[in-house]
Amino acid sequence: MSGDIAVVWDAESARGDWKLLEDGDLLLAPPMETAVIVSIFTDRLAELDDDLGPGETDRRGWWATGLDGKPIGSRLWLLRRAKREAETLKRARDYIREALAWMIEEGLAVSVDVQCEWQDASRIAAAIGVNRADGSRAAVTAAWAWQGI
Repeated sequence: MSGDIAVVWDAESARGDWKLLEDGDLLLAPPMETAVIVSIFTDRLAELDDDLGPGETDRRGWWATGLDGKPIGSRLWLLRRAKREAETLKRARDYIREALAWMIEEGLAVSVDVQCEWQDASRIAAAIGVNRADGSRAAVTAAWAWQGI
């Protein structure tokens, strides 16, 4: 199988990693899947008016964002202590769409569909569909632990 090195997301520890196979090779994934995982699980710089939480001043972000002026990643991290309600799911959906907008701008996709739901008491899950210009579709599912208040 050809592809990119797969980023395997561990929701419990809130981190991604590469996976080494028994033969010593790295696990591979379709390039679109890797692009989605990196895009949504890299911390994007918070907007100036984002609520960081009581006493928080770290707006996070990735050091390379400033290289071309385009933001990289998502603001999903802002939901780490959000209430378990419909508005939180809406914000998660919006943050994922925002993180993947570059795919449309760069012509890799014509649209991105995102559905979010509560997977269990401490996890939000997302089903993401990336619709390409050639009519094909890449489907990616992702889940992350949510601390909630």
